[in-house]
Amino acid sequence: MNQHNSNHIFMRRSFCHLLFFFCSLFPISLTAQGPLPVEDRLIGFSAERLQRYSGFLEEEVTQSRIPGAVSMVMHHGRIVDQSSYGFSDLSRRKNMKTDDIFHLMSMTKPIVTTAFMMLYEEGHFLLSDPVSKYLPACKGVKVAKDVQAGTEGGTVAADQEITIHQLLTHTAGFSHGLGGTELDKEVSRALYAEPHENIEQRVQSLFRLPLVGQPGAQWNYSASPDVLSLLIEHFSGMTTAQFLQERLFGPLGMTDTGYNIPKEKKERWVPVHEVDKTGNLIVSEQQLPIEGNTVFGGTHGLFSTAGDYMKFCMMMINKGNANGQQFLSPKTVELMTTNNVGDLYQSPGQGFGLGYGVTTNLAQSEAIGSVGQYYWSGAYCTYFFIDPEEDLVVILLSQLQPYSNYYGDKMRQFVYQAMISEE
Repeated sequence: MNQHNSNHIFMRRSFCHLLFFFCSLFPISLTAQGPLPVEDRLIGFSAERLQRYSGFLEEEVTQSRIPGAVSMVMHHGRIVDQSSYGFSDLSRRKNMKTDDIFHLMSMTKPIVTTAFMMLYEEGHFLLSDPVSKYLPACKGVKVAKDVQAGTEGGTVAADQEITIHQLLTHTAGFSHGLGGTELDKEVSRALYAEPHENIEQRVQSLFRLPLVGQPGAQWNYSASPDVLSLLIEHFSGMTTAQFLQERLFGPLGMTDTGYNIPKEKKERWVPVHEVDKTGNLIVSEQQLPIEGNTVFGGTHGLFSTAGDYMKFCMMMINKGNANGQQFLSPKTVELMTTNNVGDLYQSPGQGFGLGYGVTTNLAQSEAIGSVGQYYWSGAYCTYFFIDPEEDLVVILLSQLQPYSNYYGDKMRQFVYQAMISEE
């Protein structure tokens, strides 16, 4: 594993602990659609080979490596697999169900980015625009001389203004507060320890701290999507929660997705689990709040189900179209899912688009898949990928900390090996 991947995994693990510590072409209705005949459902897939994937997840539950999981595979607009495994709540031995509700954590980022690009299509801004044109507090942001020393190490002036494109690609120089440097610690305290009433207050605290590097000079996993959320509110005149509900969740039929879980749905919430000091898998003592949330972030914060997230992904794979509505232009989707950062994203065979990781070279990635596959994951071990070449969408949701990309890698390995010739 290269240093970039090691740092990325460390950052995501830290995110979990910091948050706890600080507290259409194929129009479908996933909720209404009945089971398809096996011979139709498994076109292009082997039932026997899919069992390898199921067997793997069942074994992980049996060996108490994960509490439970929900898996969903969609191919050519057909549900190939929709399964639940293990328990949603180990303390109550409550069986996992396919419609259980999960913390998406960083799988919030692609949704908020997509919503933001809908506003781009309405002409509110250009990607090359400086952020300060719309958020004046971003003007004059400084750059840390030494991230290990933090603000005490001094700052220098930025050599250019931060652009909207840099926010979308994590190249602006912002931090997520997860990397372990002194500056990261300062950012984490500002973002997650200080109380904030809304997303504007959180973003203002980010603007007050120096960048990790000059804008455009590096890819650094960051809280930039929170700035996107504030810009959504600036351009739309609505809170991000309202905008997402009116423009995405409502029209897509994502009835279980939002920043809070209603009381009548609380029993479907899956709490996060962890391994205790004795090696036992338990429900974490501290949990993020599931109601009363008022900071509608772009970095994390949404709750959802596998079925709801699949509706979002199907809109993306159908080039922005779903339920007879064009949410994004196919050309916008193309831009978002193309590598926009050159070689700044230093994971072998991967690049980064606007809100999504993108596979650019299969041999360098050392994994089975397709060039053009795009994806992301969340800090509590939630994963998805979209493969336009194979017309394939796969989601795997669990609730486990600390983060590891292991299950995301195994998901791809087992799903792709289950594909067979359709002829």
